[in-house]
Amino acid sequence: MAGPSVRYVDSVARVAVSNVWCVGRNFHKHALELGNDVPSQPLVFLKATSSLRALAAGPLAHGSEEFHHEAECVLLVGATVPLGGLPRDELLRCVHGVGLGLDLTRRGLQSELKKQGLPWLMAKSFAGAAPVSDFVAEFDLSAIEYSLEVNGKRRQRARFADMIFDVPRLLAHIASTHELLPGDIVFTGTPEGVGPIRRGDRFRLAFENGASGVFDGQL
Repeated sequence: MAGPSVRYVDSVARVAVSNVWCVGRNFHKHALELGNDVPSQPLVFLKATSSLRALAAGPLAHGSEEFHHEAECVLLVGATVPLGGLPRDELLRCVHGVGLGLDLTRRGLQSELKKQGLPWLMAKSFAGAAPVSDFVAEFDLSAIEYSLEVNGKRRQRARFADMIFDVPRLLAHIASTHELLPGDIVFTGTPEGVGPIRRGDRFRLAFENGASGVFDGQL
């Protein structure tokens, strides 16, 4: 049975996903809205590849719960980044696509696990926890801006220029301990404005600068 995969816009070919890397607290205002410290280095965690799904309504564990949406730009790695990393310009050339997705979070559970000093994997990684759009091959990482609407109302808007750690820094940080592989995807962090979303809610993720694409979905 084939594993999880993604594709480019207007393409039927699939790209097998190797790892799903996620970055937390990469926007100052988001860290502050949740009462967290602003990190001094990237905060990286993993979701299982089985968390991935298309934006259309599909499998979702804990479907009776209310989640928090975290809208993020997602990078598709297309070339190997060796352990120890590469020069900045070469790291940028290893990104072959950008998409948009939601990092769904069981916020209540995450808060309880954090209070107990326990790993919060189960609050972040579960079936359907990572809805992701198709990927765009033409983009300008320095200019990326994107937004999220839920049920027709604007919830989040982000600019890459406001990230605490830019793309080369994120990739270099991951590569300091792991080889990045073709097919790895990287959730780059969410801006302020996270909030509730439930099964059945409709949402729209859109690039507003730096890439083109409007993606409709339903939880």
